[in-house]
Formats: sequence, structure tokens, C-alpha cells
Amino acid sequence: MILICYDGSDDAKAAIETAGRLFEGRPATVLTVWERFIDILARTGAGFGFSASTADPDAVDRASEEAARASADEGVGLARAAGLNPQPRVRPRAGTIAEAIFEEAESDKADVIVMGSRGLTGVKSFLLGSVSHAVLQHADRPVVVVPSPAVAERRAADRHH
Repeated sequence: MILICYDGSDDAKAAIETAGRLFEGRPATVLTVWERFIDILARTGAGFGFSASTADPDAVDRASEEAARASADEGVGLARAAGLNPQPRVRPRAGTIAEAIFEEAESDKADVIVMGSRGLTGVKSFLLGSVSHAVLQHADRPVVVVPSPAVAERRAADRHH
């Protein structure tokens, strides 16, 4: 079983294409992680100005989960076109995104985790952290990290200067 992390980004799309080349015909789970509204408020500190009349947390959660399902379904379509035998999966974030990925990998008994790399550098990389970095550092199974074509092209150009 291949676990593919998918958020709709170009990096995630490149990861699916690469997974198809490396693991053609294999079963795969396309995972999209979403975050509950109350957790966003707690994590960002935005909850100080929140009142129940401002937004309905249940409605926000339903919309977030629905968007995650649509993203996972999109990823499944791409994975099928890439030659994999995929199924969609959405998981609410509990803790870090990396922890949600590890929980899914364990649940699916995934042989490998495939994910895109944002290609952030410098201060952005330091301040925003990196899901792919966290997964690489703490995974208990192989991880394939795939840059988007634009990031790969930029890195290649930088090496040749």
C-alpha cells in the first residue's frame, strides 16, 4: 500500500505522477488532512474575537471536510490516471499534520509515504516549518519527497550557476 499525501498543490500533483511511475499498479491511499475550526482558533489565537454569532463551527467543519473530500477525490483521479489503484481518505488534523500522516500510514499499513515538497528556503522554511521535513525525520517507513517541476527546475538552474 502506498500512502500519498495530497493537498491539491503542484508539489502534491508531482508526487502522484512520480508515485505512478515508481509503483504502477499498486494500491494507494490518497490522504487529505483537514483541520477543525476550533483547533484553528486555538492554534492561531484567533478565537479571542470569536462568538457563536460570527460563525457556526459545525458548518465550518462540514465545509472543511467536504473540501478535503473533494481534494482527495481529485487526487484519486490523478492517481488512477498515473496507473495506481487508489482510494480517497480524509483525516482531521489532531496534533500536527505529520502526526495525522503517521496515523494513516500505520492504519493502512503503508509500505511507503509519498509527498510533495514545498521547496521553501531561508526564513520561510524556518518560520513555516515543513511537513515533509517532519515526516522524513520521524517516519518509521520509507518516504519519497517529490518537488514540483518548477521547484526542480529552479534547483537545477541554481546548481548550474
